Amino acid sequence: MGFYDDHSPNRYKTRKGGKFGFFSGLIGGIIGALLVAMIYPGIFGGGTNQTSTETNKGNKNQTITKNVSLDVTTDVTKAVDKASKGVVGITNLQSANFWSNGNGETEEAGVGSGVIYKKAGDIIYIVTNHHVVEGATELEVTLADSTKVAAKVRGSDVWTDLAVVEMSAKGIDDDLISEFGDSEALKIGEPVMAIGNPLGLQFSGSVTQGIVSGVNRTVPVDINKDGIPDWHAEVIQTDAAINPGNSGGALINIAGQVIGINSMKIAQSAVEGIGFSIPINYVIPIIDDLEKYGEVKRPAMGVSLRNVSEVAAYHQQQTLKLPNNVSEGIMVEQVVPNSSADKAGLQELDVITELDGEKVADVLELRKYLYNHKKVGDSMKVKYYRAGKVNEITLTLSDETRM
Repeated sequence: MGFYDDHSPNRYKTRKGGKFGFFSGLIGGIIGALLVAMIYPGIFGGGTNQTSTETNKGNKNQTITKNVSLDVTTDVTKAVDKASKGVVGITNLQSANFWSNGNGETEEAGVGSGVIYKKAGDIIYIVTNHHVVEGATELEVTLADSTKVAAKVRGSDVWTDLAVVEMSAKGIDDDLISEFGDSEALKIGEPVMAIGNPLGLQFSGSVTQGIVSGVNRTVPVDINKDGIPDWHAEVIQTDAAINPGNSGGALINIAGQVIGINSMKIAQSAVEGIGFSIPINYVIPIIDDLEKYGEVKRPAMGVSLRNVSEVAAYHQQQTLKLPNNVSEGIMVEQVVPNSSADKAGLQELDVITELDGEKVADVLELRKYLYNHKKVGDSMKVKYYRAGKVNEITLTLSDETRM
C-alpha cells in the first residue's frame, strides 16, 4: 500500500535482457570496427603506401625524419655514365696583348668542349670545333676528374668547323676513349643527350636531354663574314640545349655512343630549342685527314670565282655575252698559272654552268660538288660559256693546299 513490490515472474527477464543487449552491441561494434580496419586500413594509419621518409612524433613533439635512399638506374643514366668520361673541357689561351707576345704571358680567350676518340702510343686525340681552338697560343685540356693537361692543335678546318687536339696519353685510361655510333641510322624522335661545358668549366660535364628533331639538315655558313654564305654545313637538328661552351662536346644516343659533335645554336630571341650537331659519319674522314696531315686534303681547280648573279645585267650581256636563257653560273675571275684549270684551257671570264653533267648555279654549289664528290687526282668534266658559245673540257683536280 505504501510501497511497490513487483512479484511478476517476468521481472528478472527484463533486467537480464538489458545486460545481454548491451554486451551484444559492444561485441558487434568491435567486430564491425575490425572489418572496417581490414577493408580500409588507411583510416587507422596502417596503410601500405610507402614514402621516401618516415616520421615519428615523441612525447615532447620532437619529429624524427629518416631519409630513404633510392638507386635510380635507367638507360639514360647508363648512357651518360659511359660517355661522360670522354668529354673534356678545352681552354683557349692566347697572348695577353700585343706587347706581351713572346714573353709567355697568356690569358683565357674562351672555353669549349672536346671528345677523346683515340689513343695511339703515347698520344691522345681529341675532336673539337675549329672555333674553339682558333687563334690559340696554348691549349689546356680539363679531364672529367678536373685534371688539367697541356695540349696543342694537331689540325683544324674552318669549312667543317672541326679540329683535332693532341695531348700526352700518360695516366689516361682506356675507358676514357669514346665510342662512335652510326649517325646514318638516326631516326627523328630518337632520344639523345648533349654533354659539355655550357658557360665554362664551372658547369663541366653538364647533360641535357632531347630528341633528334631533324636529320640531313643544311645550315648556311658565312666563313669570311661578308654576309654571303660560303658553305652549307650538314647537321643533325636537336632540341637538347646547346649553349656557349657546349661547342665541341658530344651528342650521344641511348647506347652511350657519340653520334655527333655539337657545333652551333640559333641564338635568336624568337627561336628556342634548335641546336645543331655535326654527324659523326661526316666527322670521321675529316678528323682522319687532320690527324694525318694537319689539314683536310681537298680537290681544287686552280681558279678564283664569282657568281654570275653578282654581275650586272649589262656585263652579263655585253662582257660575258651570255645567251638570254643563261642567268646562273660561276664566272672565272682569275686562273692560277700552271694550275689544273690553266692546263685544261680555262680562261678569265669563262662562265661555268655544269660539272660532270650536274648543273651548278653558284660558287657554293660548285664547292659542295667538289668537296663532297671528288678527290685529289680525280678527273672532272667542266661545261662553260665563252663569248656566248658553250664548250666542255676535262681537267685533273689538284691539291687545294698546294695552290
